Amino acid sequence: MSDQYSFQTKLLHNQHKFDENTGGVSVPIQHASTFHQKEFDKFGSYDYSRSGNPTREALEQAIAELEGGTRGFAFSSGMAAISTAFLLLSKGDHILITEDVYGGTYRMVTSVLNRFGIEHTFVDMTDLHEVASNIKENTKLIYMETPSNPLLKVTDIEGVVKLAKANGCLTFVDNTFLTPALQRPLDLGVDVVLHSATKFLSGHSDVLAGLAVTKDEELGNRLYTLQNSFGAVLGVQDAWLVLRGLKTLHVRLEQSARTAQTLAEFLQKHPLVEQVYYPGLPDHPGYETQSYQASGAGAVLSFELKDEEAARRFVNAAQIPVFAVSLGAVESILSYPTKMSHAAMPRKERYKRGITDGLLRMSVGLESAEDLIADFTKALEAAGQAVQA
Repeated sequence: MSDQYSFQTKLLHNQHKFDENTGGVSVPIQHASTFHQKEFDKFGSYDYSRSGNPTREALEQAIAELEGGTRGFAFSSGMAAISTAFLLLSKGDHILITEDVYGGTYRMVTSVLNRFGIEHTFVDMTDLHEVASNIKENTKLIYMETPSNPLLKVTDIEGVVKLAKANGCLTFVDNTFLTPALQRPLDLGVDVVLHSATKFLSGHSDVLAGLAVTKDEELGNRLYTLQNSFGAVLGVQDAWLVLRGLKTLHVRLEQSARTAQTLAEFLQKHPLVEQVYYPGLPDHPGYETQSYQASGAGAVLSFELKDEEAARRFVNAAQIPVFAVSLGAVESILSYPTKMSHAAMPRKERYKRGITDGLLRMSVGLESAEDLIADFTKALEAAGQAVQA
């Protein structure tokens, strides 16, 4: 991939622009599970598809190049990517992790890794002093999610990386919300970047996939060994779908982020909305940091209504967004973190983090901003009836 091109152009013009054998302007889907070896003592590039497949490899190379890394890895889901990366740790290690992390990651850390003797501490990752004061002798990983899910808190990536390097820790960043189109954590010194490619990278609510990228070759080799051993690799049809989705990433995210900004500003002025969480708003606590380390605020925002009944009435009245788990699609997706993305988190833990029963998360799609605002205006009127009651 030529460094002379912008990110927008690189999405289309890379080493997989066309098939070298046929000229086909699409990556071939290689369904083979195993590969014939022409020599007894010397095997070819591929032997078994769990270990390597040309279609999956095309996606892995693409995401590595887009993130500025050396090795990319495609997994069967975002949680498969995150869980496999966690296997870089060993018994007795300690993780420092963003407190309002995605519910699936919370479940993995609190219900699975703890059974294998891997300790954890949740911290407000926006407070570097709190991060520094919670690093222990056995801390081996600092896990960031920025902007965080669902409160859109912004972590100073470079600040955390400096603390990590001073204490011999690895750093992971979940870059699902922004993608390399808006944020490149490896350039800021991070060791592993993780994605739920189900979201913005594929972008059409039709594939389940996860990705990981490393810059360091040795770390990449270790992660490859884990990928090959654990085996939660992405199937070739899904790899092809993610590759296809990547081609329109720039235009999709640019349009969705622009509408998200407009919608956030509308919600912030509405009297029934108690709080709006979006790092593109100048009064967001992480606004300056976001402006420094990313080239945009993304297309996900959250907003808080009075209580669960107001949220229920809003959801029932809203017509345009689908009400569903997930995010990052061409259609807007409205979610209720309490019962969806963070259902695995006990109520006490949710409230401690500010994830209340009135919180809604909105992933903005490609609909007209005017139509969304008109739809939300009516939905807020319905929510207001709950407040009056």
